[in-house]
Amino acid sequence: MKSAFIKKLKPWMLPIAMLLGVVLHNYIGHVAFLSKYLIFMMLLITFTRVTPRNIKPDKSMLWLLLIQVGGAVAVYYALRWWSEDVAQSAFICVFCPTATAAPVITGMLGGSVEKVAAYSLLSNLVVALTAPLLLAYINENAGISFFAAMNNISINVLPLILGPLAVALILRGGVPKLHSAIANHQSLSFYIWAISLIIVVGNAVSFVMKEPASMVPEMIVMGVISFILCVGQFYWGRKVGAKYGDKIAAAQSLGQKNTVLAIWLALTYLNPVASVGPACYIAWHNGVNSYQIYKKSKKK
Repeated sequence: MKSAFIKKLKPWMLPIAMLLGVVLHNYIGHVAFLSKYLIFMMLLITFTRVTPRNIKPDKSMLWLLLIQVGGAVAVYYALRWWSEDVAQSAFICVFCPTATAAPVITGMLGGSVEKVAAYSLLSNLVVALTAPLLLAYINENAGISFFAAMNNISINVLPLILGPLAVALILRGGVPKLHSAIANHQSLSFYIWAISLIIVVGNAVSFVMKEPASMVPEMIVMGVISFILCVGQFYWGRKVGAKYGDKIAAAQSLGQKNTVLAIWLALTYLNPVASVGPACYIAWHNGVNSYQIYKKSKKK
């Protein structure tokens, strides 16, 4: 009875979490500090399913990393002349690593779960190593000292992303039973993600509500650009995957983003209004996933 209820509730978790974030935005500030701990837990659960010997970076992953980091820098410079806020919003929509739920959706679509899990690890590592440099550079444009910003971002971002990997490896070698228990309960990350979503959406709404009405057109532009970037990343992921034998895995790796981390990074290290882009991206990439799952079930 309980499992049947949860199964029926799951498809509605996204809109429920977003709605709760909107409704409770005035109170979210009291629990906002939990965001980074929830992100840590989601990454830990994902990394426990990655076996070191199965991590075999191939050319497709190198191309995806190039699009993820190089594309983020490219869209930032392409839009910076027009609006710094829009440029930051677009940057974080591309730069953000693969979603923790991407392997699950990939499995449902018939792609390689192992490839997506491996790329998720690689993309998070790359973000951990490059975020301090790139975000500090953007902060310098906003008038903050480059080295001060880089030091501050490194202290917060590196442990957040590298810490779960270190814990997963320690558990694998030292406490294998606990490691297996976590790895076999991947669905936990879904519920942690839902709680995280309430917090980050609530935070984003709080910042947006404080913005003057004159910012509304710019925020609409951010939403439109995030849609274009979402579709574009799924498209280029499929193009890269087609060349290397797994269109589904590559498309999900590049197009399905860890939007909770993206919004947190935007709220913490960029102009908070830039979080509008990744907040909209939540709806866009889940829309794409829903359409793909519908097509797959229709074929069956």
